[in-house]
Amino acid sequence: MRSPKVLVLLLLAVAIGAFVALDLGRFLSFEALKASQASFAQLHADQPFTVAAVYFVLYVLATALSIPGAVIITLAGGAIFGLWQGLLIVSFASTIGATLAFLASRFVLRDWVEDKFGSRLADINRGVDKEGAFYLFTLRLIPVVPFFLINLLMGLTRMKALTFYWVSQLGMLAGTAVYVNAGTQLAQLDSLQGILSPALLGSFVLLGVFPLIARRIVAAIQKRKVYARWADQRPKTFDRNLIVIGGGAGGLVSAYIAAAVKAKVTLIEAHKMGGDCLNYGCVPSKALIKSAKLAHQMRHASNYGLTDATPSFSFKAVMQRVHDVIAAIEPHDSVERYTGLGVEVLQGYGKLINPWTVEIALNGGGTQRLTARAIVIAAGARPFVPPLPGLDEVGYVTSDTLWDEFAKLDSAPKRLVVLGGGPIGSELAQSFARLGSHVTQVEMGARIMVREDAEVSELAKASLQADGVDVLTSHKALRCELVNGEKTLFVEHNGAEKRIVFDQLLCAVGRVARLQGYGLEDLGIPTHRTVETNEYLQTIYPNIYAAGDVAGPFQFTHTAAHQAWYAAVNALFGEWKLFKADYSVIPWATFIDPEVARVGLNEQEAKEKNIPYEVTKYGIDDLDRAIADSEAHGFVKVLTVPGKDTILGVTIVGTHAGDLLAEFVLAMKHGLGLNKILGTIHTYPTLAESNKYVAGEWKRAHAPQGLLAWVKKYHDYKRG
Repeated sequence: MRSPKVLVLLLLAVAIGAFVALDLGRFLSFEALKASQASFAQLHADQPFTVAAVYFVLYVLATALSIPGAVIITLAGGAIFGLWQGLLIVSFASTIGATLAFLASRFVLRDWVEDKFGSRLADINRGVDKEGAFYLFTLRLIPVVPFFLINLLMGLTRMKALTFYWVSQLGMLAGTAVYVNAGTQLAQLDSLQGILSPALLGSFVLLGVFPLIARRIVAAIQKRKVYARWADQRPKTFDRNLIVIGGGAGGLVSAYIAAAVKAKVTLIEAHKMGGDCLNYGCVPSKALIKSAKLAHQMRHASNYGLTDATPSFSFKAVMQRVHDVIAAIEPHDSVERYTGLGVEVLQGYGKLINPWTVEIALNGGGTQRLTARAIVIAAGARPFVPPLPGLDEVGYVTSDTLWDEFAKLDSAPKRLVVLGGGPIGSELAQSFARLGSHVTQVEMGARIMVREDAEVSELAKASLQADGVDVLTSHKALRCELVNGEKTLFVEHNGAEKRIVFDQLLCAVGRVARLQGYGLEDLGIPTHRTVETNEYLQTIYPNIYAAGDVAGPFQFTHTAAHQAWYAAVNALFGEWKLFKADYSVIPWATFIDPEVARVGLNEQEAKEKNIPYEVTKYGIDDLDRAIADSEAHGFVKVLTVPGKDTILGVTIVGTHAGDLLAEFVLAMKHGLGLNKILGTIHTYPTLAESNKYVAGEWKRAHAPQGLLAWVKKYHDYKRG
């Protein structure tokens, strides 16, 4: 702890110690006040300004030091100065003292508390930023809540001091007035119970609860206003408890949860059950990556003591395997399975007619209208196709269409251009290069995988280049043309124009939420890249929710499923309790070789957010199992709170990085530090030992050198 903080603590300790040692508390009793009332009154009559100033300073000090007896001092204010002057003095003195206590708590304790409980305080601070003034005002209206405790606890948050001051000034005014007024009638009071009668306390509680009630009333008025244009269309009864639009990860989980709690639920899917992940994303790409990796290992069989071999394969067979894998997993997300679980599945296009009604244009012909108390929108996302001149003329595929289009080819595209240096583009570029394509990856930015640390981007680039990918960063795509019958992409780099001839072009520059075609515009639901929702995943209509890619902010299958739980539970039980979606620990992985996996902060983000951190790194090239598997490359990098083992974030680069990350995800979710990981037995020899070894590196760097020096002396002594 820094010396200024130690000094402040010492001063506080001395002040409180003096108060106790001198038994000053004897002056802060009801009896002492009544006995001294006449003397105080006379002193005030003789020296009014001096008495007022001394009283003001003493009140500020007592409040700042959180000394018990504020009620007695307040009564004294009324007894000495009368109602209006006493109220003025006490109101400002109490607020200034409270603010000093608030600032002292912040100065002395907040850094320590944030270091120890930073991840848990993050949600509290977000709540304080949004509604802290409201809750502070409510607490100030209820005098049964110790004011000194409010001062100290609020000092640990990120609330602005000015906000704390003015809210406290207003919030304590009513209670201050009661006590000051009681002080003017001090002669008629026999005890403090005369002030704090049950009726008065009940009134204060009602006064404190009033803002909460008022908030509910305001919410009800806003709700009524939002639904006003649809008032005559609200059904008296509903066909369903829940309707879900979209059969991807978010929609499937929402429907599953509803059926599990015996709600009547209908799931609407226009195309393929399982959504993007099963049909176009996670599943087919991982199947392709596996085939490509095996081809790569065959070419480099000498790494395993075998003879290098050129893999002989049918590209059609590789693509057929991709479709076979999809077909094998399809039953998990099928209409039959979900029907068996109790979900009604309708295949067609759903459109919102009003906040409770969905019209379904059935794939088999005809339409059907259903009403529901709540609706979950889980429409997913689609590939973004840039407005590149000439793109339609030369033709292109996306991460959605390539699986069917490339399945028609007899061999891998001879010359493939991949637009985009993100995770999707990088995974596919490496895979097709390993399957024999000459791949050119074009990225407008200065590096690929820009969300990762620079060293990770460089390692990824080197890995792709080693597989033959021509990685062109800082290259801007300009246009596409047919030049002498050949498809050509024109790019700009350092002011010069270059030409890239290709046979196939893959657009992998990102995905955008599906926002059109199902009635959002007609209902006036705001969208900006995604459907706008609050922390409960509600749209402007509290009964309409959004989950998954269409809601953002992440575009991962696992976050879609995570959001779906909140959307479904809030939709079905929100009238009793609403749950805020928790994004505190979100993992993700890019399945290039070596894999890149991350959870929490990396160095790049920590610097952008000015968050202090320490870095501990363990090289997987030193790991026994990785060496045995000829996979000895990559690292585990952990960011921690300076001087603490609290994990801020982890990046893993290496084989099976996505699997290795799970231990850190669990640790961060449940507040476990590196010491806990170090103290956990890991099977030998496994890749998971890398997690233990990085914890050991942290421990070694934070070994108590002074203590170890004395231990060495002890052992020297024991040897004689």
